[in-house]
Amino acid sequence: MPYRRTPQVQARLDAQRATILDAAAELLAERGYAGCSVAAVAERAGVATGSVYRHFPGKAELVVELFRGVVNREVEAVREAAQLPGDPAERVATIFDVFAKRALKAPRRAYALLAEPVDAPVEAERVVFRRVFREVVAEHIAEGVRAGQLPSQDATFTASAIVGAVSEMLVGPLTTDESTAELRPFILRALGAGVAK
Repeated sequence: MPYRRTPQVQARLDAQRATILDAAAELLAERGYAGCSVAAVAERAGVATGSVYRHFPGKAELVVELFRGVVNREVEAVREAAQLPGDPAERVATIFDVFAKRALKAPRRAYALLAEPVDAPVEAERVVFRRVFREVVAEHIAEGVRAGQLPSQDATFTASAIVGAVSEMLVGPLTTDESTAELRPFILRALGAGVAK
């Protein structure tokens, strides 16, 4: 007969897993991906290194789970931004304004999640995030094209290009004191807002 965990044991393991994820989130925000080793996470969480490995096969899998939580919150934030009033081009620009402002509130973590060299499983999650973000943006571009407010264009292609460009553009402001003041005008130009259809 296989061993079954009691509810108390499961609750303790769940609490330990949450503590480990919280510790990893703190380290990622402070030190980035490179500084988020399993040993450092265990020390921050106040558990043995083996306890981290009980929950996660390795650092990459731990950060992937952490990344998924962050991504879900970021996608929800940009979806909320997309519901604000305004024409489709303005909503797309607002999506990126919100994304950039949120990233700049935790620049080390945002850099780790957007651009820092990472292991393959984390890079795969980045691709998923960009696709989801692209889909949110593409919906509004397509709406603008259908309404005649934006020039005819492939909404998915344009959204992909802008997501990639903004991800690259944010590297400077996340690692130095560069400004994001040109972000909104860039987005509007990239969409062709104000250009005759």
